[in-house]
Amino acid sequence: MNNVKLIHRLNLSFGILLLSVLTITAVLIYPLLFNTLIDRQRQEMQTQGSMLMNFAVPSTPAMPVQSPKPMEQKDSVIEDRQIDMVLFAPNEQVIYSNLPPAKAMKWIELSKQSKLDKGIWRGENDKYIVETISTKGSMSMAKDITAVMATPISEIKSLQLSLFLRLMIILFVGGITAFLLSTLITKRLVTPLANLRDELKKVETRRFSEVRLVASGGEIGEVAKSVYQLAGVLEKYQRTQKQFFQNVSHELKTPLTSIQGFTEGIKDGVFTGVAAEKALNAIVNECVRLKKIVTEMILLGKLESEEGIFHMDKVAVQDLLAQTVERINPLIVKKGLQVRMSGEEKELYIYADREKLLQALINIVSNATRYAKDTIRFQTSANDNGIDIEIADDGEGISDDLLPLLFQRFVKGKNGETGLGLAISRAIVERCNGQISARNQPEGGALFVLHFPKSTFWPQRSNDG
Repeated sequence: MNNVKLIHRLNLSFGILLLSVLTITAVLIYPLLFNTLIDRQRQEMQTQGSMLMNFAVPSTPAMPVQSPKPMEQKDSVIEDRQIDMVLFAPNEQVIYSNLPPAKAMKWIELSKQSKLDKGIWRGENDKYIVETISTKGSMSMAKDITAVMATPISEIKSLQLSLFLRLMIILFVGGITAFLLSTLITKRLVTPLANLRDELKKVETRRFSEVRLVASGGEIGEVAKSVYQLAGVLEKYQRTQKQFFQNVSHELKTPLTSIQGFTEGIKDGVFTGVAAEKALNAIVNECVRLKKIVTEMILLGKLESEEGIFHMDKVAVQDLLAQTVERINPLIVKKGLQVRMSGEEKELYIYADREKLLQALINIVSNATRYAKDTIRFQTSANDNGIDIEIADDGEGISDDLLPLLFQRFVKGKNGETGLGLAISRAIVERCNGQISARNQPEGGALFVLHFPKSTFWPQRSNDG
Protein backbone atom coordinates (compact mmCIF):
# COMPACT_ATOMS: atom_id res chain seq x y z
CA MET A 1 0.00 0.00 0.00
CA ASN A 2 2.95 2.32 0.71
CA ASN A 3 4.08 2.00 -2.90
CA VAL A 4 0.72 3.13 -4.26
CA LYS A 5 0.61 6.75 -5.34
CA LEU A 6 -1.21 9.20 -3.13
CA ILE A 7 -3.82 10.06 -5.77
CA HIS A 8 -4.74 6.37 -6.17
CA ARG A 9 -4.95 5.88 -2.40
CA LEU A 10 -7.25 8.88 -2.05
CA ASN A 11 -9.48 7.76 -4.93
CA LEU A 12 -9.63 4.21 -3.56
CA SER A 13 -10.48 5.48 -0.07
CA PHE A 14 -13.23 7.74 -1.37
CA GLY A 15 -14.60 4.94 -3.56
CA ILE A 16 -14.77 2.55 -0.59
CA LEU A 17 -16.41 5.25 1.53
CA LEU A 18 -18.95 6.00 -1.18
CA LEU A 19 -19.73 2.30 -1.68
CA SER A 20 -20.17 1.85 2.07
CA VAL A 21 -22.57 4.80 2.26
CA LEU A 22 -24.63 3.47 -0.66
CA THR A 23 -24.76 -0.02 0.86
CA ILE A 24 -25.88 1.24 4.26
CA THR A 25 -28.43 3.52 2.58
CA ALA A 26 -29.85 0.61 0.59
CA VAL A 27 -30.06 -1.64 3.67
CA LEU A 28 -31.89 1.03 5.65
CA ILE A 29 -34.15 2.34 2.91
CA TYR A 30 -35.49 -0.99 1.62
CA PRO A 31 -37.50 -2.00 4.75
CA LEU A 32 -38.36 1.63 5.49
CA LEU A 33 -39.81 1.96 2.01
CA PHE A 34 -41.96 -1.16 2.55
CA ASN A 35 -43.39 0.14 5.83
CA THR A 36 -44.07 3.53 4.29
CA LEU A 37 -45.94 2.00 1.36
CA ILE A 38 -48.06 -0.14 3.69
CA ASP A 39 -48.98 2.90 5.81
CA ARG A 40 -49.89 4.89 2.73
CA GLN A 41 -51.93 1.98 1.40
CA ARG A 42 -53.85 1.69 4.67
CA GLN A 43 -54.64 5.41 4.55
CA GLU A 44 -55.78 5.05 0.96
CA MET A 45 -57.99 2.09 1.84
CA GLN A 46 -59.60 3.94 4.74
CA THR A 47 -60.22 7.01 2.61
CA GLN A 48 -61.81 5.10 -0.24
CA GLY A 49 -63.79 2.93 2.17
CA SER A 50 -65.25 5.96 3.94
CA MET A 51 -66.18 7.65 0.67
CA LEU A 52 -67.74 4.43 -0.67
CA MET A 53 -69.84 3.97 2.46
CA ASN A 54 -71.19 7.50 2.12
CA PHE A 55 -72.44 6.60 -1.35
CA ALA A 56 -73.59 3.14 -0.41
CA VAL A 57 -76.02 3.83 2.49
CA PRO A 58 -79.57 3.92 0.90
CA SER A 59 -82.65 5.57 2.39
CA THR A 60 -84.82 2.78 0.93
CA PRO A 61 -84.62 -0.98 1.37
CA ALA A 62 -81.32 -2.53 0.47
CA MET A 63 -80.48 -2.59 -3.14
CA PRO A 64 -77.32 -3.21 -5.10
CA VAL A 65 -75.05 -0.27 -5.19
CA GLN A 66 -73.19 0.67 -8.30
CA SER A 67 -69.48 1.02 -8.19
CA PRO A 68 -68.47 4.46 -7.11
CA LYS A 69 -66.69 6.72 -9.45
CA PRO A 70 -62.99 6.34 -9.23
CA MET A 71 -61.44 8.86 -6.87
CA GLU A 72 -58.51 10.96 -7.92
CA GLN A 73 -55.62 10.76 -5.46
CA LYS A 74 -52.85 12.51 -7.32
CA ASP A 75 -50.67 12.77 -4.27
CA SER A 76 -50.86 9.04 -3.51
CA VAL A 77 -47.90 6.83 -4.24
CA ILE A 78 -50.23 3.97 -5.10
CA GLU A 79 -53.10 5.87 -6.71
CA ASP A 80 -53.57 3.23 -9.42
CA ARG A 81 -53.39 0.18 -7.17
CA GLN A 82 -56.47 -2.09 -7.12
CA ILE A 83 -58.20 -2.36 -3.71
CA ASP A 84 -60.52 -5.31 -3.03
CA MET A 85 -63.67 -4.11 -1.20
CA VAL A 86 -66.78 -5.66 0.35
CA LEU A 87 -69.62 -3.66 1.95
CA PHE A 88 -72.22 -5.64 3.85
CA ALA A 89 -75.04 -5.18 6.28
CA PRO A 90 -75.30 -6.92 9.68
CA ASN A 91 -77.28 -9.75 8.15
CA GLU A 92 -74.35 -10.44 5.78
CA GLN A 93 -76.24 -8.87 2.91
CA VAL A 94 -73.64 -7.71 0.39
CA ILE A 95 -74.27 -4.11 -0.50
CA TYR A 96 -71.22 -3.64 -2.71
CA SER A 97 -68.35 -5.88 -3.78
CA ASN A 98 -65.75 -5.90 -6.56
CA LEU A 99 -64.93 -9.52 -5.77
CA PRO A 100 -66.50 -12.79 -6.87
CA PRO A 101 -69.39 -13.85 -4.52
CA ALA A 102 -67.43 -16.73 -2.95
CA LYS A 103 -64.44 -14.55 -2.20
CA ALA A 104 -66.68 -11.80 -0.90
CA MET A 105 -68.19 -14.20 1.66
CA LYS A 106 -64.67 -15.15 2.79
CA TRP A 107 -63.92 -11.47 3.44
CA ILE A 108 -67.14 -11.18 5.44
CA GLU A 109 -66.06 -14.14 7.57
CA LEU A 110 -62.62 -12.54 7.88
CA SER A 111 -64.08 -9.34 9.30
CA LYS A 112 -65.63 -11.32 12.15
CA GLN A 113 -62.23 -12.55 13.36
CA SER A 114 -61.13 -10.57 16.39
CA LYS A 115 -57.40 -11.01 15.87
CA LEU A 116 -55.28 -10.37 12.86
CA ASP A 117 -51.50 -10.45 12.77
CA LYS A 118 -50.87 -6.69 12.57
CA GLY A 119 -53.68 -6.25 10.09
CA ILE A 120 -52.23 -8.91 7.77
CA TRP A 121 -54.27 -11.88 6.61
CA ARG A 122 -52.71 -14.91 4.98
CA GLY A 123 -54.72 -16.08 2.00
CA GLU A 124 -54.37 -19.16 -0.10
CA ASN A 125 -51.89 -17.67 -2.55
CA ASP A 126 -50.85 -14.41 -0.97
CA LYS A 127 -50.87 -12.19 2.09
CA TYR A 128 -53.27 -9.26 2.31
CA ILE A 129 -53.35 -5.92 4.07
CA VAL A 130 -56.79 -5.78 5.69
CA GLU A 131 -58.70 -2.71 6.91
CA THR A 132 -62.22 -2.88 8.39
CA ILE A 133 -64.54 0.14 8.76
CA SER A 134 -67.95 -0.02 10.43
CA THR A 135 -70.74 2.58 10.73
CA LYS A 136 -72.19 0.86 13.80
CA GLY A 137 -73.08 3.42 16.42
CA SER A 138 -72.76 6.34 14.01
CA MET A 139 -75.71 8.77 14.21
CA SER A 140 -74.98 10.08 10.75
CA MET A 141 -75.66 6.77 9.11
CA ALA A 142 -79.20 5.46 8.62
CA LYS A 143 -77.97 1.90 8.48
CA ASP A 144 -75.11 -0.10 10.00
CA ILE A 145 -72.63 -1.08 7.29
CA THR A 146 -69.25 -2.76 7.52
CA ALA A 147 -66.55 -2.32 4.87
CA VAL A 148 -63.73 -4.78 4.46
CA MET A 149 -60.84 -3.74 2.22
CA ALA A 150 -57.75 -5.66 1.28
CA THR A 151 -54.72 -5.27 -0.92
CA PRO A 152 -52.29 -8.08 -1.83
CA ILE A 153 -48.87 -7.58 -0.25
CA SER A 154 -47.30 -8.91 -3.43
CA GLU A 155 -48.43 -5.74 -5.19
CA ILE A 156 -46.87 -3.60 -2.41
CA LYS A 157 -43.63 -5.56 -2.70
CA SER A 158 -43.67 -5.15 -6.46
CA LEU A 159 -44.09 -1.39 -6.05
CA GLN A 160 -41.42 -1.41 -3.32
CA LEU A 161 -38.95 -3.13 -5.61
CA SER A 162 -39.74 -0.77 -8.49
CA LEU A 163 -39.26 2.34 -6.35
CA PHE A 164 -36.15 0.88 -4.73
CA LEU A 165 -34.55 0.17 -8.09
CA ARG A 166 -35.31 3.69 -9.29
CA LEU A 167 -33.86 5.11 -6.10
CA MET A 168 -30.74 2.97 -6.42
CA ILE A 169 -30.27 4.11 -10.01
CA ILE A 170 -30.48 7.73 -8.84
CA LEU A 171 -28.04 7.06 -5.99
CA PHE A 172 -25.70 5.15 -8.30
CA VAL A 173 -25.64 7.95 -10.87
CA GLY A 174 -25.11 10.48 -8.08
CA GLY A 175 -22.35 8.34 -6.60
CA ILE A 176 -20.58 8.01 -9.95
CA THR A 177 -20.85 11.77 -10.47
CA ALA A 178 -19.50 12.44 -6.97
CA PHE A 179 -16.63 10.00 -7.55
CA LEU A 180 -15.68 11.64 -10.84
CA LEU A 181 -15.79 15.09 -9.26
CA SER A 182 -13.71 13.89 -6.32
CA THR A 183 -11.19 12.36 -8.74
CA LEU A 184 -10.90 15.69 -10.55
CA ILE A 185 -10.54 17.66 -7.31
CA THR A 186 -8.06 15.14 -5.89
CA LYS A 187 -5.97 15.36 -9.05
CA ARG A 188 -5.87 19.14 -8.80
CA LEU A 189 -4.74 18.86 -5.18
CA VAL A 190 -2.32 15.97 -5.50
CA THR A 191 -0.60 16.99 -8.75
CA PRO A 192 1.03 20.08 -7.19
CA LEU A 193 2.08 17.92 -4.22
CA ALA A 194 3.67 15.40 -6.56
CA ASN A 195 5.48 18.20 -8.41
CA LEU A 196 6.55 19.68 -5.08
CA ARG A 197 7.92 16.28 -4.05
CA ASP A 198 10.02 16.19 -7.23
CA GLU A 199 11.41 19.66 -6.46
CA LEU A 200 12.23 18.60 -2.89
CA LYS A 201 14.15 15.62 -4.26
CA LYS A 202 16.26 18.11 -6.20
CA VAL A 203 16.93 19.94 -2.94
CA GLU A 204 17.81 16.62 -1.29
CA THR A 205 20.41 15.91 -3.97
CA ARG A 206 21.69 19.53 -3.80
CA ARG A 207 20.57 20.44 -7.31
CA PHE A 208 19.35 23.81 -6.06
CA SER A 209 19.65 25.61 -9.39
CA GLU A 210 17.24 23.14 -11.02
CA VAL A 211 14.41 23.79 -8.55
CA ARG A 212 11.38 25.41 -10.20
CA LEU A 213 8.42 27.17 -8.65
CA VAL A 214 5.34 24.90 -8.55
CA ALA A 215 2.23 26.79 -9.61
CA SER A 216 -0.56 26.25 -7.11
CA GLY A 217 -2.88 28.17 -4.81
CA GLY A 218 -3.66 28.20 -1.12
CA GLU A 219 -1.40 26.60 1.47
CA ILE A 220 0.25 24.33 -1.13
CA GLY A 221 1.22 27.41 -3.15
CA GLU A 222 2.72 29.03 -0.06
CA VAL A 223 4.75 25.89 0.71
CA ALA A 224 5.90 25.68 -2.93
CA LYS A 225 7.00 29.32 -2.81
CA SER A 226 8.90 28.69 0.44
CA VAL A 227 10.65 25.66 -1.07
CA TYR A 228 11.62 27.71 -4.13
CA GLN A 229 12.99 30.50 -1.95
CA LEU A 230 14.81 27.98 0.24
CA ALA A 231 16.45 26.46 -2.83
CA GLY A 232 17.60 29.93 -3.88
CA VAL A 233 19.11 30.60 -0.46
CA LEU A 234 20.81 27.20 -0.39
CA GLU A 235 22.15 27.72 -3.91
CA LYS A 236 23.58 31.06 -2.88
CA TYR A 237 25.03 29.53 0.29
CA GLN A 238 26.58 26.65 -1.64
CA ARG A 239 28.09 29.04 -4.14
CA THR A 240 29.41 31.20 -1.30
CA GLN A 241 30.92 28.17 0.43
CA LYS A 242 32.74 27.12 -2.73
CA GLN A 243 34.01 30.64 -3.22
CA PHE A 244 34.98 30.77 0.45
CA PHE A 245 37.17 27.67 0.23
CA GLN A 246 38.73 28.94 -2.96
CA ASN A 247 39.50 32.26 -1.31
CA VAL A 248 40.81 30.60 1.85
CA SER A 249 43.10 28.42 -0.22
CA HIS A 250 44.39 31.46 -2.08
CA GLU A 251 44.81 33.63 1.03
CA LEU A 252 46.67 30.91 2.92
CA LYS A 253 48.71 29.67 -0.02
CA THR A 254 50.28 33.05 -0.78
CA PRO A 255 51.96 33.64 2.62
CA LEU A 256 52.82 29.95 3.00
CA THR A 257 54.52 29.99 -0.41
CA SER A 258 56.41 33.09 0.59
CA ILE A 259 57.49 31.55 3.92
CA GLN A 260 58.57 28.36 2.17
CA GLY A 261 60.61 30.27 -0.39
CA PHE A 262 62.47 32.37 2.16
CA THR A 263 63.04 29.34 4.42
CA GLU A 264 64.48 27.24 1.62
CA GLY A 265 66.66 30.20 0.53
CA ILE A 266 68.11 30.54 4.00
CA LYS A 267 68.59 26.77 4.28
CA ASP A 268 70.37 26.55 0.93
CA GLY A 269 72.58 29.58 1.70
CA VAL A 270 70.96 31.76 -0.96
CA PHE A 271 70.21 34.45 1.65
CA THR A 272 73.11 35.37 3.88
CA GLY A 273 73.94 38.31 6.08
CA VAL A 274 71.59 41.26 5.58
CA ALA A 275 69.57 39.39 2.96
CA ALA A 276 68.96 36.56 5.42
CA GLU A 277 67.83 39.07 8.05
CA LYS A 278 65.38 40.60 5.57
CA ALA A 279 64.13 37.12 4.69
CA LEU A 280 63.54 36.35 8.37
CA ASN A 281 61.62 39.62 8.78
CA ALA A 282 59.49 38.70 5.76
CA ILE A 283 58.80 35.30 7.30
CA VAL A 284 57.71 36.95 10.57
CA ASN A 285 55.43 39.39 8.72
CA GLU A 286 53.84 36.57 6.73
CA CYS A 287 53.31 34.59 9.94
CA VAL A 288 51.62 37.62 11.52
CA ARG A 289 49.42 37.94 8.46
CA LEU A 290 48.55 34.25 8.59
CA LYS A 291 47.70 34.52 12.27
CA LYS A 292 45.47 37.53 11.58
CA ILE A 293 43.61 35.69 8.81
CA VAL A 294 43.07 32.60 10.95
CA THR A 295 41.99 34.70 13.94
CA GLU A 296 39.49 36.66 11.89
CA MET A 297 38.15 33.46 10.31
CA ILE A 298 37.60 31.95 13.75
CA LEU A 299 35.95 35.18 14.95
CA LEU A 300 33.66 35.32 11.93
CA GLY A 301 32.64 31.70 12.44
CA LYS A 302 31.75 32.38 16.05
CA LEU A 303 29.83 35.55 15.20
CA GLU A 304 27.71 33.74 12.62
CA SER A 305 26.94 30.57 14.54
CA GLU A 306 27.59 30.60 18.27
CA GLU A 307 24.97 31.69 20.77
CA GLY A 308 25.64 33.45 24.06
CA ILE A 309 28.67 35.45 22.91
CA PHE A 310 26.68 38.70 22.51
CA HIS A 311 25.97 40.70 25.66
CA MET A 312 23.27 43.20 24.81
CA ASP A 313 23.01 46.43 26.80
CA LYS A 314 22.19 50.11 26.51
CA VAL A 315 24.61 51.82 24.08
CA ALA A 316 24.88 55.58 23.49
CA VAL A 317 25.38 56.08 19.75
CA GLN A 318 27.28 59.42 19.87
CA ASP A 319 29.60 58.12 22.58
CA LEU A 320 30.25 54.96 20.56
CA LEU A 321 31.21 57.00 17.48
CA ALA A 322 33.53 59.20 19.56
CA GLN A 323 35.27 56.13 20.93
CA THR A 324 35.61 54.74 17.39
CA VAL A 325 37.34 57.91 16.21
CA GLU A 326 39.58 57.82 19.27
CA ARG A 327 40.66 54.24 18.60
CA ILE A 328 41.31 54.88 14.91
CA ASN A 329 42.83 58.35 15.42
CA PRO A 330 46.51 57.31 14.89
CA LEU A 331 45.63 56.03 11.42
CA ILE A 332 43.58 59.18 10.68
CA VAL A 333 46.47 61.44 11.74
CA LYS A 334 48.96 59.38 9.72
CA LYS A 335 46.81 59.81 6.60
CA GLY A 336 46.22 63.50 7.32
CA LEU A 337 42.43 63.11 7.20
CA GLN A 338 39.70 65.21 8.77
CA VAL A 339 36.71 63.84 10.68
CA ARG A 340 33.33 65.57 10.63
CA MET A 341 30.42 64.74 12.94
CA SER A 342 26.82 65.77 12.23
CA GLY A 343 23.31 64.68 12.98
CA GLU A 344 21.09 64.46 16.04
CA GLU A 345 22.02 66.73 18.96
CA LYS A 346 20.14 64.66 21.54
CA GLU A 347 21.71 61.46 22.71
CA LEU A 348 20.48 58.34 20.87
CA TYR A 349 20.46 54.89 22.41
CA ILE A 350 20.25 51.42 20.92
CA TYR A 351 20.27 47.92 22.40
CA ALA A 352 23.45 46.14 21.29
CA ASP A 353 26.75 44.58 22.31
CA ARG A 354 28.93 47.64 22.76
CA GLU A 355 32.38 46.06 22.32
CA LYS A 356 31.46 44.04 19.24
CA LEU A 357 29.62 46.95 17.61
CA LEU A 358 32.71 49.09 18.30
CA GLN A 359 34.79 46.47 16.47
CA ALA A 360 32.38 46.62 13.51
CA LEU A 361 32.67 50.43 13.34
CA ILE A 362 36.47 50.28 13.60
CA ASN A 363 36.57 47.86 10.64
CA ILE A 364 34.38 50.16 8.56
CA VAL A 365 36.30 53.34 9.43
CA SER A 366 39.64 51.59 8.86
CA ASN A 367 38.37 50.64 5.43
CA ALA A 368 37.36 54.27 4.81
CA THR A 369 40.82 55.59 5.76
CA ARG A 370 42.39 53.53 2.97
CA TYR A 371 40.38 55.24 0.27
CA ALA A 372 39.48 58.71 1.64
CA LYS A 373 41.30 61.71 0.14
CA ASP A 374 40.62 64.40 2.76
CA THR A 375 37.53 63.72 4.89
CA ILE A 376 35.62 61.00 6.70
CA ARG A 377 32.08 62.01 7.69
CA PHE A 378 29.89 60.58 10.47
CA GLN A 379 26.17 61.35 10.58
CA THR A 380 23.39 60.07 12.84
CA SER A 381 19.65 60.39 12.28
CA ALA A 382 16.51 59.05 13.91
CA ASN A 383 12.95 58.71 12.61
CA ASP A 384 9.91 56.49 13.04
CA ASN A 385 11.68 53.64 11.23
CA GLY A 386 14.80 53.57 13.38
CA ILE A 387 18.29 55.00 13.85
CA ASP A 388 20.79 55.36 11.00
CA ILE A 389 24.55 55.70 11.39
CA GLU A 390 26.28 56.88 8.21
CA ILE A 391 30.03 56.67 7.54
CA ALA A 392 31.18 58.28 4.31
CA ASP A 393 34.51 59.06 2.62
CA ASP A 394 35.46 61.24 -0.32
CA GLY A 395 37.47 58.62 -2.18
CA GLU A 396 36.88 57.00 -5.56
CA GLY A 397 33.98 54.86 -4.35
CA ILE A 398 33.33 51.15 -4.79
CA SER A 399 33.48 49.47 -8.18
CA ASP A 400 30.16 48.28 -9.55
CA ASP A 401 31.24 44.65 -9.83
CA LEU A 402 32.51 44.63 -6.24
CA LEU A 403 29.55 46.40 -4.62
CA PRO A 404 27.09 43.43 -4.54
CA LEU A 405 29.76 41.17 -2.98
CA LEU A 406 31.26 43.69 -0.60
CA PHE A 407 30.21 42.02 2.68
CA GLN A 408 31.16 38.47 1.69
CA ARG A 409 34.26 36.71 2.96
CA PHE A 410 37.62 37.40 1.30
CA VAL A 411 36.15 40.07 -0.96
CA LYS A 412 38.48 43.06 -0.99
CA GLY A 413 39.42 46.03 -3.09
CA LYS A 414 42.81 46.93 -4.48
CA ASN A 415 44.11 48.14 -1.09
CA GLY A 416 42.33 45.57 1.02
CA GLU A 417 44.00 43.34 3.59
CA THR A 418 42.38 40.03 4.54
CA GLY A 419 38.95 40.63 2.99
CA LEU A 420 37.27 39.62 6.26
CA GLY A 421 36.80 42.97 8.01
CA LEU A 422 33.53 43.99 6.36
CA ALA A 423 32.18 40.43 6.62
CA ILE A 424 32.84 40.58 10.38
CA SER A 425 31.11 43.98 10.56
CA ARG A 426 28.07 42.61 8.76
CA ALA A 427 27.84 39.61 11.11
CA ILE A 428 28.08 41.85 14.20
CA VAL A 429 25.49 44.37 13.01
CA GLU A 430 23.02 41.65 12.04
CA ARG A 431 23.46 39.83 15.37
CA CYS A 432 22.65 43.19 17.03
CA ASN A 433 19.34 43.16 15.06
CA GLY A 434 20.57 45.80 12.63
CA GLN A 435 21.28 46.02 8.91
CA ILE A 436 24.33 47.25 7.03
CA SER A 437 24.51 48.45 3.44
CA ALA A 438 26.91 50.29 1.17
CA ARG A 439 26.54 52.47 -1.89
CA ASN A 440 28.36 55.14 -3.86
CA GLN A 441 27.52 58.80 -3.31
CA PRO A 442 26.56 61.00 -6.27
CA GLU A 443 29.37 63.45 -5.42
CA GLY A 444 31.86 60.59 -5.11
CA GLY A 445 33.07 58.33 -2.36
CA ALA A 446 31.58 55.37 -0.54
CA LEU A 447 28.76 55.53 1.99
CA PHE A 448 28.15 52.85 4.64
CA VAL A 449 24.80 52.89 6.47
CA LEU A 450 24.10 51.01 9.69
CA HIS A 451 20.36 50.89 10.31
CA PHE A 452 18.85 49.81 13.63
CA PRO A 453 15.05 49.40 13.63
CA LYS A 454 12.81 50.96 16.22
CA SER A 455 12.62 47.69 18.16
CA THR A 456 16.33 48.09 19.06
CA PHE A 457 15.83 51.54 20.62
CA TRP A 458 16.63 52.02 24.26
CA PRO A 459 14.31 54.87 25.25
CA GLN A 460 16.02 57.65 27.20
CA ARG A 461 14.45 58.11 30.61
CA SER A 462 14.26 61.21 32.74
CA ASN A 463 16.83 59.90 35.24
CA ASP A 464 19.44 59.27 32.54
CA GLY A 465 20.64 62.82 32.95
